[in-house]
Amino acid sequence: MKRLIACSLIALTAHAAEPLSPSLIPPEWAGKMGEYRSPLLFKDGREVKTAEEWRQRRAEILTDWHSLMGEWPPVIAQPKIEVVETTHRETFTQQKIRVQIAANQMADGYLLIPDGAGPFPADFVPYYEPETSVGLGANPLRDFAYQLTKRGFVSLAIGSPGGDARLPVLTANAKCQPLSYLGYISANAWQALANMPQVDANRIGIVGHSYGGKWSMFGACLWDKYACAVWSDPGVVFDETRESINYQEPWYLGLDTASTRKPGLVRADSPRTGAYKALIEQGHDLVEFQALMAPRPFLVSGGAEDPPKRWVPLNHLRAVNALLGHDDRVAMTNREKHDPNPESNEVIYRFFDHWLKP
Repeated sequence: MKRLIACSLIALTAHAAEPLSPSLIPPEWAGKMGEYRSPLLFKDGREVKTAEEWRQRRAEILTDWHSLMGEWPPVIAQPKIEVVETTHRETFTQQKIRVQIAANQMADGYLLIPDGAGPFPADFVPYYEPETSVGLGANPLRDFAYQLTKRGFVSLAIGSPGGDARLPVLTANAKCQPLSYLGYISANAWQALANMPQVDANRIGIVGHSYGGKWSMFGACLWDKYACAVWSDPGVVFDETRESINYQEPWYLGLDTASTRKPGLVRADSPRTGAYKALIEQGHDLVEFQALMAPRPFLVSGGAEDPPKRWVPLNHLRAVNALLGHDDRVAMTNREKHDPNPESNEVIYRFFDHWLKP
């Protein structure tokens, strides 16, 4: 298995300047669909056979998920950006900022702008706090904003709303689950970047690791203006055997003002709550949700939570893209540990180069 993982990373890295090849799927996972319900089936069981029918099915999926998670407040057309401090760092300008993420809510963050004329491609990098993403924290292999800016991207990095991922602060008019609210913040972050004269609004991506991976997944799937996305080991399926794939928690999809649950795995004394409970009971899963990306490309930078067997659900997303005429929009690399490593990160950067640079 170690050799297979290494070969997968090397192969995708080698082909990063070319369209992503379906041959990069490990042979033992090719064509396996598992027990997942196909996203290409309407709720009434009809099969999606055309691109127009897929648009209808996509709208059905989006309506269902927003209905269960709660509707967003209005997206902000012109989010405010307050510059607190400006410094020049290596080959880019670093601005410490406060950016508007909701009607009455600002977040601390950083804006990194490459030297030169632009307009540049751009990326939004959410994480627990922004310092790690811009290379000022203790985890250098999670500095996606810093590394991408050195490659010619404008980067916006922020942290959890309110400063604590487990106690997210939602604006008063938000009636949605916290993970959906992170998707809402992502939409406003896209607006902030798209309004900048240094940014090409058609070439904005989103990337995050772990908690940031879940955040970037929901941001990209719920806001279709993101051109591409990378999700680093978020757990791309509901898996109640893995403590880190914890969508059931109240800071993700399990918020329920009428009840509380003990943190951790779903148990008799810590049952499902909130939207997560409804999603499971009604037969929804993340395969269906992730189909909202099609035909936009995404990369799963898999680790301990997203090993090669995740190709089974991803094969369903490949099928959606095949219906739309694409065989290069779903990619995955695999490493043994949850933490990113230099090889997996290099693929992330080349993925962005491929899809967002002219």
